[in-house]
Amino acid sequence: MDVADLPSPRRDPHRDTTVHVVAHRQTRPNLPVDSCPFCVGGLEAPEPYRVRWFPNRWPALPDDRCEVVLFSPDHDASLATLPAGQVRDVIDLWAERSEVLGARRDVAYVLCFENRGAEVGATIDHPHGQIYAYDHVPRRPRQTFATGWTPMRDRDGPDPVPRSLETSSRAVIASGRWEAWVPWASAFPVAVTLAPRRQVPHLAGLDDTERDDLAVTLSEVLRRLDRLADGAMPYMLWVTQAPVEPEPGTEPWCHVEIVSPWRAPDRLRYIAAAEIGGGEYFNPLAPEDLAARLRALATG
Repeated sequence: MDVADLPSPRRDPHRDTTVHVVAHRQTRPNLPVDSCPFCVGGLEAPEPYRVRWFPNRWPALPDDRCEVVLFSPDHDASLATLPAGQVRDVIDLWAERSEVLGARRDVAYVLCFENRGAEVGATIDHPHGQIYAYDHVPRRPRQTFATGWTPMRDRDGPDPVPRSLETSSRAVIASGRWEAWVPWASAFPVAVTLAPRRQVPHLAGLDDTERDDLAVTLSEVLRRLDRLADGAMPYMLWVTQAPVEPEPGTEPWCHVEIVSPWRAPDRLRYIAAAEIGGGEYFNPLAPEDLAARLRALATG
């Protein structure tokens, strides 16, 4: 039987995991060493741009449900180095494409994300991210909202006394209507979550001030992470938004998550056999210590 005729995605009913078989991506060409397809004049950006999106030529999902987002024409920039106004343009584009894709009848969930650094799989250095539009709601966001996720619960964990950001040992920064903190329990040594103070289900629901504050907060958090690593910290970033049709009784709260396998200079943390086999994780950095270090790294 031709592999292409076999079903995908595939679900493991015993572990509730979904796997997309994308064998066609094995034939992706190697990147040219003397040019960048995302720089102005390149294959994917023939004309000048500030931010730009286009369909992924090698999609992980069918039917034009995978897009690439270019954050800047500057090849050597990053979300951490861009001015807040440019980051705001990226946020606006995320929100716009989320609405457009979410309006499709074959889309149930839209995920905006970035992989930064070869250590987490990025194959092109140019600042960019991607958007996946799923025809179902993936397990993680589904479970997140089904359990009633809120910033307070994520930040305070089992603490029976609700705390403000200012009194939490895991606080990192507050900027206007957004705040950032280290979550109570993360499988990664470095993890920071950002959320608006107001319960908003998706990026498109943010008003102008909230979008500006997100741009400022995100820029500052990423700059502090780079200072912590004394260089460009590899990370994975994604926006958790409400499904196109939220489950009845849930109140999804949009938020941004950033995680990194970095644990010390020139050292990465690898998920090991006991963790995969047992489904329980061992974090070498105490969340409270990480938060304290990030608070001390204000970039001004």
